Amino acid sequence: MIYWIIATICAFFIKGLCGFANTLVFTSILSFGVNNINISPVELLLGYPSNLIIGWKERKAIDWKVCLPLTALVLIGDIPGMFLLKNVNAQSIKIVFGFVIIGIGIEMLFREMKQKKTKSHPLILLLLGLLSGALCGLFGIGALLAAYLGRVTDNTKAFRGNICMVFIIENAFRIAAYTIMGILTFDFLKQAVLLIPAMLLGVYLGIKSNEHLDDKVIKKIVIVMLILSGIALIVNNIVL
Repeated sequence: MIYWIIATICAFFIKGLCGFANTLVFTSILSFGVNNINISPVELLLGYPSNLIIGWKERKAIDWKVCLPLTALVLIGDIPGMFLLKNVNAQSIKIVFGFVIIGIGIEMLFREMKQKKTKSHPLILLLLGLLSGALCGLFGIGALLAAYLGRVTDNTKAFRGNICMVFIIENAFRIAAYTIMGILTFDFLKQAVLLIPAMLLGVYLGIKSNEHLDDKVIKKIVIVMLILSGIALIVNNIVL
């Protein structure tokens, strides 16, 4: 249980700091000794209240014109993602997604270094939205969602507020669907309840750290976490 507590504090510290990447941190720490099918439901149940906390804190920065269309795309992508999680060995898909995430993260880093920011093509944003949903449905991973919102938000408050609002709706949908599909059970619920204090501690420490860091520093941390998420996704699945 200590292993799970450490993973929860580390993962939700990153969640409080960046607004995402908790799933990759949680999975990366636990995946060498625990099957993914036993990790994802617990992380989902812990992630939902953390999104409510951060979403409420950054509620003034939420842009409904941004998050609602993106939520629709994510929910559409969720459906095939959940089907694959239930019926397919998705190890190779994770590796492919890992390389995609790294590429997007590097591209975002170069865009951030430019003095003049350019807008992304609508088709790229559409593709990112759909792939975000598939990745969320498969593994609960919001890395591509972060890549999308990194292009359409101007500051970290807007980024965190919008990404958590999308997660709030998407998580609720996935909790209901996982329950119907038999992926989410009462045993997972009991384990998540036991880990809630560790989740709250991690989120609190992450939020406090975020408040004391410069906006540009946070944005660079988000990009670094995106790239590390892709690397972790590849390494975990090659090793396993």
